[in-house]
Amino acid sequence: MSNMNAGIDKILISHQQIAQRIKQLAAQITADHSTVNLAGGEITIVPIMTGAMIFTSDLIRQIPIAMKIGLMLVSSYPGNSVQTRGSQMLANQVGEVRGRHVLVVDDILDSGGTIHMVVPALREMGAASVKSCVLLRKDRPTARAVHVDYVGFEIPDKFVVGYGLDYNDYYRNLPDIVTLKEPVLAT
Repeated sequence: MSNMNAGIDKILISHQQIAQRIKQLAAQITADHSTVNLAGGEITIVPIMTGAMIFTSDLIRQIPIAMKIGLMLVSSYPGNSVQTRGSQMLANQVGEVRGRHVLVVDDILDSGGTIHMVVPALREMGAASVKSCVLLRKDRPTARAVHVDYVGFEIPDKFVVGYGLDYNDYYRNLPDIVTLKEPVLAT
C-alpha cells in the first residue's frame, strides 16, 4: 500500500467541508450542554475507537466545556470487510460515568449496531444522560431508523474511508472522506 492515493475513486467530503461542519456541531453541542444543569458543568466524551479518533480530536478542541474522555473500542468491519459484520465491544475504558452527562462520538452510522450497543451500556453504568454524535450517516433504512442527536453529514450508501475511517486498517490518515476504486475493494 505504498501509494494509497492510487486507490481513491473520488472525494466525497473535503477536509475544508469537514472542518466547517465540525465548528457547527461543536457550537450546537456547546449550546445544548450549556442550557442543561450539568453536574459541575462537565461532560464525558466517549469516542468509539479507532474510527472516531480524528473526528473526536478535532471536535473536542472546539467545545469550551470541562470534559473527561473515556474510550470504547468497537469493531464492526473486521479486516478487509466492506459490510458490517455486527458490532462487537472489544474494550471499555470509559471510567466512572455515574451521574455524568455523556456524549458518544462515532465516525459512521450505517447499521446502527454500535449506537444500539453503546448507549444502553452507558445508561446502565448510571450516566445522567447520553447523547450521540456521528460524523457520517449513510442513506439506508437501518441508519435513518436510529436516533442520533448530532449528525455531521448524510452520505450515500457507499463504502467510504479517510478522516479516521479505514479499509483493512489503511486510509485513516487521509484528510478527506473518499470512495475507493473497485479493484482496491476486491483485494
